[in-house]
Amino acid sequence: MIAYDISDDKRRTQVFEMLMGQGEHVQFSVFFCELNPQELASLRGKLLEVINCRDDQVIILDLGEITNPLENILDCLGMSYNPRARVQVV
Repeated sequence: MIAYDISDDKRRTQVFEMLMGQGEHVQFSVFFCELNPQELASLRGKLLEVINCRDDQVIILDLGEITNPLENILDCLGMSYNPRARVQVV
């Protein structure tokens, strides 16, 4: 899953168009993408060329095994994201 918060209209449009070719647009700024490691690395590089790392945020979340802690599967470009601790609710 890739989600973004881009402050500038031009950069936001560039990111949107880049992701339209990579996955399924599921919400305004959220895409589900099935990428192999090479495709992901290439996409990350292209995104870093477009975004402003001080103002923008792109979150890449591998939705793999549910047993993985969130901090092991979250990759954030630009502004950092600090997830709350995951707890099991019964």
